[in-house]
Amino acid sequence: MSASPLPELARIVGAAHLLLPGAEDLAPYTVDWRKRYSGRALAVVRPADAPQVAEVVRACAAAGAAIVPQGGNTGLVGGSVPDDSGTQVVLSTKRLNRVREVDAANATLTVEAGCTLAEVQAAAERAGLLFPLSLGSEGSCTIGGNLSTNAGGTQVLRYGNARELCLGLEVVTPQGEIWNGLQGLRKDNTGYDLRDLYIGSEGTLGIVTAATLKLFPKPRTLLTAWAALDTLEAACALLQAARAALDAGLTGFEAMNAFSLQLVARHFPQIPQPLPSAPWSVLLELSDTGGEDEARARLEALLARAMDDGRVRDAVVAQSLTQAHAMWHLRECIPLAQAEEGLNIKHDIGLPASRLAAFVAQTDAALQAALPGTRFVNFGHLGDGNLHYNLQAPEGADAAAFLAQHEAAVNAIVYDAVSAHGGTISAEHGIGQLKRDELKRRKSPVALGLMRSLKHALDPQGLLNPGRVT
Repeated sequence: MSASPLPELARIVGAAHLLLPGAEDLAPYTVDWRKRYSGRALAVVRPADAPQVAEVVRACAAAGAAIVPQGGNTGLVGGSVPDDSGTQVVLSTKRLNRVREVDAANATLTVEAGCTLAEVQAAAERAGLLFPLSLGSEGSCTIGGNLSTNAGGTQVLRYGNARELCLGLEVVTPQGEIWNGLQGLRKDNTGYDLRDLYIGSEGTLGIVTAATLKLFPKPRTLLTAWAALDTLEAACALLQAARAALDAGLTGFEAMNAFSLQLVARHFPQIPQPLPSAPWSVLLELSDTGGEDEARARLEALLARAMDDGRVRDAVVAQSLTQAHAMWHLRECIPLAQAEEGLNIKHDIGLPASRLAAFVAQTDAALQAALPGTRFVNFGHLGDGNLHYNLQAPEGADAAAFLAQHEAAVNAIVYDAVSAHGGTISAEHGIGQLKRDELKRRKSPVALGLMRSLKHALDPQGLLNPGRVT
């Protein structure tokens, strides 16, 4: 780094929006969500709009200062915090929080990157429409971060990942130029799809400053059910039957093993559980633009057939929104309960639905043989093949020591099995710092070469989020 960029950054954003170590507590910007990564920043800069972002990037580029773009800092792979060099500038997008346009006739919404996901959902709601991306951190995560990591969530089964929900982007390049690609077009076949290049790139190729998003009609009917099952195979069979019976109305299909729900009961005993404990439980959601009676009849018929043929032990359909919200709250509290139990080894894997049961049986057995007493916290978005395959230390063991001593060996067993079953080591969380070395081992040399070529072509100085992804 040559001359300090700090005086120029203060001029661009104003002294109040340039946070310096010592003068302010920078921990909210320099420690990741899981408290696993902690860095030191040269400064935190908070620009107010895309032109200011562009000026900040140009100033940092002139000084040779690396930039770490950051939205809500809710990522799970250490992708949005600085390293410990004290030379990187954290660029927070939180002040870019305007709703620029609601086009109800085109069913689109244009918002700035610092809007939280909850604010985006609320803007769609005010227009009488739906923005369906749904995450547990929606009150804190930002839409720019969601797009930069191609976030998934609970409704991917019907609506797709963040990528499928975005029609256009505004991006500041590593050279400090602004690319305005905010057209609300469903079809635009005019060359390379730059939008898709930036989505999922984790801030390594450009800084997302705004997005035009797809909106959908609000469903008139929303039904939620809980089913208890003996095996994961039965859950996968229920998924196949639900797709056939409910078609596009099947919005969510979540699976949870018994131990994951036992952790919720242990740490949050006030949260009701709809049915007695079973080896596996499924939470499924049906949304429809038609009437409730017909939709309820289809859902109840599906569950009745599954109980008759033995796939399902028991099932219950929520009778009110309050009951439905309670079911979803139970599912969403699993990660919180796991955190209360202690540090753990997390995996965010994706597999073909047809291979999930075999993967879990094989990998559970291998890990139990290698580390007797290991407790499995398996849950996730079964409908799109995304499983959070997590391991808790044996009862009474030191959780931090278990993580430190066994993570590498556990990851090797899990990721070898993922590869053998045609899966991916990261379904929705991204690569960040956590999985960068693993990506090098698992991705083909051709794919890695192409990714590095793109990075060098767009960011030849290597200033945007260095040390991440590739």
